[in-house]
Amino acid sequence: MSKSFERYQKRKLISSYFSVVLSIGLVLFLLGILGMLVLNTKKLADHFKEQITISVFLKDSAKQVEIDQLQKSLAMSDYTKSATFVSKEEAAEQHSEEIGENFLDFLGYNPLKNSVDVKLNADFVSTEQIEVIAEEIAARSFVEEVSYDRPLIALLTENVKKISFWILVASAVFTFIAVLLINSSIRLSIYSKRFIIKTMQMVGATKKFIRKPFIWTNIKLGMIGAFVALLALGLVMYYIDLNFPELQLFQDVLILSVLFVSVFVLGVLISLISTYFATQRFLNLRTDDLYY
Repeated sequence: MSKSFERYQKRKLISSYFSVVLSIGLVLFLLGILGMLVLNTKKLADHFKEQITISVFLKDSAKQVEIDQLQKSLAMSDYTKSATFVSKEEAAEQHSEEIGENFLDFLGYNPLKNSVDVKLNADFVSTEQIEVIAEEIAARSFVEEVSYDRPLIALLTENVKKISFWILVASAVFTFIAVLLINSSIRLSIYSKRFIIKTMQMVGATKKFIRKPFIWTNIKLGMIGAFVALLALGLVMYYIDLNFPELQLFQDVLILSVLFVSVFVLGVLISLISTYFATQRFLNLRTDDLYY
């Protein structure tokens, strides 16, 4: 009978520990995902900004030497990420693929122009800066036209600011929720041992002596939960990097280290503080209040 009761108590204890570890792991995993977004917001914004293309259309009278000089000068400019020459023949092929038929058969000639497609570095992607760059390029005598999507650039700049702001707000809210959830899990775990706490106190154990094993146990559970969260976070980041290598998530080791250490420390810190206050609450309760 006593062995059966001991097995029951052991299963109950393991179940309690498992629920605490799972709660901490899930909450820290979500916080880690959010932290990854916060730390990589600029990188994500830069990625989308660098997809913006300025098309420099050239006159038919433009000489090859002038075209080569333009491409080289653009490629060497601070604001340029890449400068690619696109001949009118290549442009016609691309256009035919997009519309699904060869428009040259209908027209009988190629109306398109030779061009240089310029992709800018993210720091230069704003309406004002691109206007200055476009005017500078258009000043060349052999340039027919400089074309870019003005409304898209304005919309992108505005949305990046909004998204950055709301990600920070969401981070603050989720951090608060994470603290509450982990605190609730630990308090429930300690609530089941409230009679043990009071019994130890009644036989003369000091508050520090009673708190110590609970704090150490939950710190270990917090560490395990943080490890589970970091493992899941690493797998998600690996999957994202595999499918979107241009984001280069593993390139900045310092940012990754800060993120992983922060998640681990947060798990341990919340566990420690929650356990301290939870045990303190039951230590301060009268015996009659333990039944409510």
